[in-house]
Amino acid sequence: MTIRDNLYFSQLPFDAPYSAHKILIADDDDHSRSLLEAMLDEDGHEVIAATDGRQIPGLIAEHKPDLVLLDVMMPGETGFAICRALKTDPKLRQIPVILVTGLSNNSDRLLGSEVGADEFLTKPIRRAELMARVRALLRLRDYSKELEEAETVLFTLAKGIEAKDPFTEGHCERMSRYAVMLGQAAGLPEEQLTALRRGGMVHDIGKLAVPEEILLKPGALDDHERRIMMEHPAAGAAICAPMRSFHNVLPIIRHHHERMDGSGYPDGLTGNQIPVTARILAIIDVYDAVTVERPYKAAFTVERAIEILRQDAAKGWWDSGLVEEWAGLILSARLEPRSEMIEAARREVAGA
Repeated sequence: MTIRDNLYFSQLPFDAPYSAHKILIADDDDHSRSLLEAMLDEDGHEVIAATDGRQIPGLIAEHKPDLVLLDVMMPGETGFAICRALKTDPKLRQIPVILVTGLSNNSDRLLGSEVGADEFLTKPIRRAELMARVRALLRLRDYSKELEEAETVLFTLAKGIEAKDPFTEGHCERMSRYAVMLGQAAGLPEEQLTALRRGGMVHDIGKLAVPEEILLKPGALDDHERRIMMEHPAAGAAICAPMRSFHNVLPIIRHHHERMDGSGYPDGLTGNQIPVTARILAIIDVYDAVTVERPYKAAFTVERAIEILRQDAAKGWWDSGLVEEWAGLILSARLEPRSEMIEAARREVAGA
């Protein structure tokens, strides 16, 4: 037994029922399946049973389980194949999967890890070990759901700000999509691409703290109004700070108005002091602003937008390397600001 096992077992009151969840069991052996059902039922969970791997997609769609227990060898589809399918589906990959086998073969455990299994149990299964694994994974699942709900609230608030101004329709989705495209071109790792997707959606959430008469003023802002508007990046970072999952997003929110020469705000950072994700969003923000029609100007062409970005980079405002990456992407793809790609972005973000 590992140290982790001892920690699990020491913290779990097995006589007390755990909060109920839906758990899908897939095992073609009647005895093993009945035993697992009895253990989980005793712990207060709702159990859905399958005897064939081919039943699982339909049962998941119908019941939306919180956790799946898969026997490795089943008719129709193996547990390995089902686990791989779940973990490669963006809408299902958050469901914890425990693979169960009657063999103590290290190669099975290795394959289980490769297909994304969260835990691996060997028959005969002890109740204490099963409950430890199930309860730990369900706690993580519940926490993940809370984060997803909080993220949804933040996205809704961000879109509420956008909705006040009809000329910024789709801005959040475009920022999110464009920023991820540039991040991919720049070779950023997956966690930073996720931060860009989220940051694109909520980068201006600090405008909740800006009075509406300033936010929607049609003309130029005076010095006092401008100072208030310049507080929104710090306000946005403060709003999102309690969310641990937004750790990589906070620098984007706070620093997307910084400039490479230090003339930006709120902290006057220079050069590589500005996180690369914030440098990316700054470029995308300018691109989107100039390619969208406003009451006081027409929408600029892609070519003109790139020219403006290059001129600003020459002044020392933006990362010139990232500007050229974006220019290469945008000019080769001929992406117009109100193109089909925007509709694709909306669908992608809505389904994220």
